[in-house]
Amino acid sequence: MNTTYELINTFYTCFQNKDYKGIQACYADNAFFSDPVFKNLDALEVKSMWEMFCKKGKHLRIEFANVAATEKEGSADWTAYYTFSQTGKKVINRIHANFKFQDGKIVEHIDSFNFYNWAKQALGIPGLLLGWTSFIKTKVQKAAMKNLEAFMKANKI
Repeated sequence: MNTTYELINTFYTCFQNKDYKGIQACYADNAFFSDPVFKNLDALEVKSMWEMFCKKGKHLRIEFANVAATEKEGSADWTAYYTFSQTGKKVINRIHANFKFQDGKIVEHIDSFNFYNWAKQALGIPGLLLGWTSFIKTKVQKAAMKNLEAFMKANKI
């Protein structure tokens, strides 16, 4: 196994254990992250996002599989099981992650998932009816960034 393969395994094992410091150590100082909810985060924001998830994630459980990596790139499939705090609804989110590496650290991390499937679970009826619209997606993205900013401010990050 190569070191980047081990890095992906370390990342998700730390996430399973809610070890946000271990997760943060996997990222380079110039890292970039994006997914359908958290768009275009810089290194400080992405490290804070994982800390927020680990500290606030109700009933958070992570599974990961299909890890693949070369020296420069990697990928994995992972599933997050949790309770969405704004609605109290249970969510099972299936995610595909793509990574780029530099000097043994993650410099780019792009997660992709079906936003509509997520919205139906997390938001209930509004997600079912409107989760496919850009209006709902934009509203969720703004709320997510507001929550991240509040978390960073409260924790003096």
